[in-house]
Amino acid sequence: MIVAVSPPDKSNGITVRMLRIPRLISHPGYPPSRREWLRLSTAALSPLLLHAGKGVTARPERFTSASASLPGLGRAKSVVIIFTSGGQSQLDTWDPKPQAPEQVRGAFRTIATTVPGIRLCEHLPRLARLAHRYLIVRTMSHDDLDHGSACYLALTGQFHPRKSSNPPPRPDDYPALGAVLTRLRPHPQLPYTALHINGPLLAPREPAPGQFAGFLGQAYQPPELGNPLEENRFLPVLRLSPDITPQRLAQRCELLRRLDPQQAAHPLTQQALELLRSPQVATAMDLRREPLSLRERYGLYRSGQACLLARRLVEIGVPWITVFFNHNIRGQDAHPNVTDEYGWDTHNDIFEALRDHLLPRFDLSVSTFLEDLQQRGLLDTTLVVIMGEFGRAPLVAKESRFAGSTPGRKHWAACYSVVLAGAGIAAGGADGVSDRHAAYPTTPPVSPADLVATLFHALGIPPHTHYTDPVGRSFPITTGQPVLRWFR
Repeated sequence: MIVAVSPPDKSNGITVRMLRIPRLISHPGYPPSRREWLRLSTAALSPLLLHAGKGVTARPERFTSASASLPGLGRAKSVVIIFTSGGQSQLDTWDPKPQAPEQVRGAFRTIATTVPGIRLCEHLPRLARLAHRYLIVRTMSHDDLDHGSACYLALTGQFHPRKSSNPPPRPDDYPALGAVLTRLRPHPQLPYTALHINGPLLAPREPAPGQFAGFLGQAYQPPELGNPLEENRFLPVLRLSPDITPQRLAQRCELLRRLDPQQAAHPLTQQALELLRSPQVATAMDLRREPLSLRERYGLYRSGQACLLARRLVEIGVPWITVFFNHNIRGQDAHPNVTDEYGWDTHNDIFEALRDHLLPRFDLSVSTFLEDLQQRGLLDTTLVVIMGEFGRAPLVAKESRFAGSTPGRKHWAACYSVVLAGAGIAAGGADGVSDRHAAYPTTPPVSPADLVATLFHALGIPPHTHYTDPVGRSFPITTGQPVLRWFR
């Protein structure tokens, strides 16, 4: 409630008018954003308040006593995104419809989980036994229907100017979320605030937009660790030779600064030096330090070892980790016998691809990751998000434009599922309801921007926070609102 003073009248000289404006604050408990200050000004705020609102940039550390009590706020020390690139079918994983006609429900049966009333695809038995540890969100929705631009939306929280297309990355793209976090709140001890594993993501054959720093520049680019099976490729260069003492390294840096000051000041040079000075990062990347039995539990393949590497990075405190569970959205066309190349873009042969290649590895690796975090006491402070760019269509049909001999499912963004665990998430159920074909939400949908707002909220960063680019332009971290009901 705001009190405004109206012009004096003849009866009492002054009138006090009470303005009730509860709908103008879009994020109750948080300080109003700049946009909200301007909206408030139209409701008869004083010129002084209006002037004070101009040019204000919210900072992530600014909270009110009310915002400090919001569910889930600041519960996460790390966010791990397991990105199922290509479009994971909600009908054949998290939101099966066993009562639907066969051409909708597909070829798979469903199984019970540890949560009454929640059923999953029969090929996710390990994850079914862990259903009490995660929340299924069944009403994600947007309207971008191609991989490149939809991956951009998922990984940046912003729509691409060329919606439903496969555009190349551009230097004026919005930055990946890890790059935004690096700009907002760089880690005080580690050389990197955000890291990407098992990429770059190809959509379909070239790197997808949205996984880079965009207009923030290379200094904020989350390093791509690549294929974790090739760890011997990069581990030797992460360690100094025994004869290179810290003093000799400092001398060499000074020599480089004198001979080539531009190269010495380059962001990539600075990142490399910081990495050499941070042995805990190199140690975390050395998967050989793990018992072979645990490596086998994760799976001795790209996506399994990527999840194990993510757990090791969580242990040393890396705040943002993106695991591309599949580095291809659809590599099976060129390599049908190489499971590591498979993506979730299953236009044809969907049930063979899911049964024989995608679901067994996904079930083993992700369940082991969740169990490992829980056993090490890390799940309470780690927000795990399993997500892709969209889902699959509620109709099984063969498409002549794609390889394969049996039917599959087309792209579908109107309704799909994501899964969240850890960091105060209200685990053990499903949020939202889709219709009888998992085609459209029957309860209010959740946008990718709302999901982004929720992730930053879990890290303790309010949704109206802004960041600036190298030339001082201000950008909001999201246009969405955190979904507070997802937290206990």
